[in-house]
Amino acid sequence: MIERWRESEVAQVPTNPPPALLLPKNVQSPRAARAFAHSVVEDEAPGACADHLDTVALVVSELVTNAVRYGSRPGDDVQIVVDADMSRTRVEVIDCTRRRPRRRRTAPEDTRGRGLLLLDALTDRWGFVVRPTGKAVWAEVQR
Repeated sequence: MIERWRESEVAQVPTNPPPALLLPKNVQSPRAARAFAHSVVEDEAPGACADHLDTVALVVSELVTNAVRYGSRPGDDVQIVVDADMSRTRVEVIDCTRRRPRRRRTAPEDTRGRGLLLLDALTDRWGFVVRPTGKAVWAEVQR
């Protein structure tokens, strides 16, 4: 839906795109993504509390792990975009497959399959967008 601009409003166009990092499909990528997100939040939203930084780190870890594990093929890269301000941090992870995220049934003894449940619990909202070259899964954490 497109909203009409009203004369009383001032349009704010971002001057720079949010920081992004391209990562290879490997087990070290979630760690690198967490460090990148932490750095972006500290630079763009100084004073973020430790709880916010920890929550963003866990969300980033889940999104990147899922992209590496389920959303990419050997040789593919995963991109992470982090947009932070004084009110929230938005994380977007882009991979090369169009497979949509889906919840899995898990047994108590299962060691995986709870990533989307974590997103539900930790974020204010999350979703995904299918693109011609793959998909982007995004999540927002309020401060």
